[in-house]
Amino acid sequence: MSVPNTPHVILVPAVETDFDELVALRIAAMRDSLERIGRFDPVRARERFRASFSAMYTRHVTVEGRRVGFVVVRPAQDQLLLENLYIRPGNQGQGIGAAVLAQVFKEADALAMPLRVGALRESDANRFYQRNGFEFLAEEEWDLYYLRPSR
Repeated sequence: MSVPNTPHVILVPAVETDFDELVALRIAAMRDSLERIGRFDPVRARERFRASFSAMYTRHVTVEGRRVGFVVVRPAQDQLLLENLYIRPGNQGQGIGAAVLAQVFKEADALAMPLRVGALRESDANRFYQRNGFEFLAEEEWDLYYLRPSR
């Protein structure tokens, strides 16, 4: 049963040839946060995403058949790593990210694994993750890290 006004989100597996579309979406979604801290560099962003991209762990976020974002969840030691969750800027603030997290939480809970995520310092994503049940874990120069314990 879905909650009224909650978007019906379907996660669709990505393929290697989706790379250009995914990196463009990532750059668009990160641009404001990176500009705020003086670190926006689309070439570096592309190189960093290329170095970690694995279609096996990547899924498109679709709403009504339209690709509006993507999520990357990969196993890492004794936890799952929510490596990327990006929603197109024009589709943010509509509950899509929270609906994606609800699906990812079900997957993590089925495996009885905690879920870890990092967010760029000064990014609105920090409040989003805390609002959705992540607890502050650690910080580094550019990123803050959060954990959602296994349930």
